[in-house]
Amino acid sequence: MAQMQTHPKGVNARILFSSVFGPYAQDDEFGSRKMNPMELYHNQVTREQGPFSLRMFHRSWGILMIQRNISAPTTVLDFPTREAFEAELRANEYDIVGISSIIVNVGKVREMCRIVRRISPKATIVVGGHVAATPGLDTMIDADHIVRGDGISWMRRYLGEDENAPIQHPEIISGFDARTMGMKLPGAKGAVAATIIPSVGCPMGCNFCTTSAFFGGKGKYLNFYDTGEELYGVMSEMERKLGVKSFFMMDENFLLHKRRAMELLKFMQRDAKAWALYVFSSANAISQYTIRELVELGVSWVWMGLESPHSSYVKLNGADTLKLTGELHKHGIKVLGSTIVGLEHHTPANIEQEIEHAVAHNTDFHQFMLYTPVPGTPLFAEMTEKGRMLEGVDLADIHGQDRFNFEHAAISREESKHWLNWAFRRDYERNGPSIYRICRTTMEGWMRYKNDADPRVRARFTWEARSLSGGYASALWAMEKHLRGANPAVAEKIRALRKDVGREFGLMSRLATRALGPVLLWSAKREEKRLAAGQTYEPRTIVERRNWTWPAQLGRLGIGVPPIQIEEPVSSN
Repeated sequence: MAQMQTHPKGVNARILFSSVFGPYAQDDEFGSRKMNPMELYHNQVTREQGPFSLRMFHRSWGILMIQRNISAPTTVLDFPTREAFEAELRANEYDIVGISSIIVNVGKVREMCRIVRRISPKATIVVGGHVAATPGLDTMIDADHIVRGDGISWMRRYLGEDENAPIQHPEIISGFDARTMGMKLPGAKGAVAATIIPSVGCPMGCNFCTTSAFFGGKGKYLNFYDTGEELYGVMSEMERKLGVKSFFMMDENFLLHKRRAMELLKFMQRDAKAWALYVFSSANAISQYTIRELVELGVSWVWMGLESPHSSYVKLNGADTLKLTGELHKHGIKVLGSTIVGLEHHTPANIEQEIEHAVAHNTDFHQFMLYTPVPGTPLFAEMTEKGRMLEGVDLADIHGQDRFNFEHAAISREESKHWLNWAFRRDYERNGPSIYRICRTTMEGWMRYKNDADPRVRARFTWEARSLSGGYASALWAMEKHLRGANPAVAEKIRALRKDVGREFGLMSRLATRALGPVLLWSAKREEKRLAAGQTYEPRTIVERRNWTWPAQLGRLGIGVPPIQIEEPVSSN
């Protein structure tokens, strides 16, 4: 590995940042896995919900953040095919090629390094992202630099720029190509939340957490915006540019920083901002706030770790998560619960009961993950020291959604897969589709706050309930009919909610249901057949250039300017 020095061209170096190439939902020679697609919700949350699974793709936020915070001419190539990656290298002479990846895609990183050496032998190769935490990575891939932790400051230093300059936030829509029930969801301007990244890392330091470990571990995190005023400025800018009213706060424990959150609230109140916030937060951080503070802050959705009632994680100290979840629901706050399957105390005798406890929360979404020692985490170090890591497990299979990669005291590798799959199925069978649960919680919030004394609160709940009388009402009708035979108990709950929505929203709701309900029922049945036949989905390739000027020789050579956005087929197989 070369010692890092400032690149000789400094800020004039032409840089290509790329995520790893697809496909992502097919088994291939480079380590892709069909059962581990590039769809966060379908992969880790709604995967057993059949045609009702929420499916969408998320951009590679890390390389977008780096691109926005350096002044060199840059290209971001997101979700390329192998051929598109090669074509980009041939079309432009790059001085630096940055490749971002998670650990499971190390095989693709290796191949991309080979491609760069073959096509652009003079280019410096920089590899970052969670893959950089892999022990011995420098012997697996042919890269010049492996960046662990903060890529913005590293790249600024490498280009000779001020690494302590203020962080500029890129314009990022939280998800794209969302679909469910066989239909694409509306993607009009302002319909999808903007992603805001206030910080990276997590000070809670759970032993299995890759994010916490990657950015320093327990007690450490990197704050990009320390004050509510700074955060408000960024959010206001995104509101102007993207037309959004909602924000996905990509911060591992957003509500833990109460001073910043309450400062943000003051600015929202000053300017009458009826924003909706989707946040990550631990149970003990939520307990710092009154329900009224959460409602006025616009907290609409919380991703909360439940783990296990018998776990010893600090973030759960003294928390009654069943009571907390119920209270949040009463006030229209949707909850995505996250539960770890296969903790050290789990046995065949108690694990079913623990999963039932998780399912009893009746969260709007529920993520289940296997207890997984991922390279770079304290858990990995502990299991390695104890000689409990299983030999022969491919890095491509260490993602927490298949089987154990370590020797558990009481549960075998095959049993771990059984219990993980059972958890997803049990949650769906008992609580129904997440789309239904979202409607239920949204309706609860609307009924409680539609006449609130605070016009900001009224405005937010009116905005959030806007789909209840249309698309959601139609979806409820279709879900009820589809599940009537397979799960009559859940179908009856959906029917009751649909009737409540109809009474509340009247003629508009009934007309929408009659017009769209049968269409959604047909498309859901069609999607069910497609999925049974092996249908998978892939994100389209996206190209973004910044500080970019095309060399004059390209025109003389007759080489056309590539488009800003290239679309590839969304589906495969």
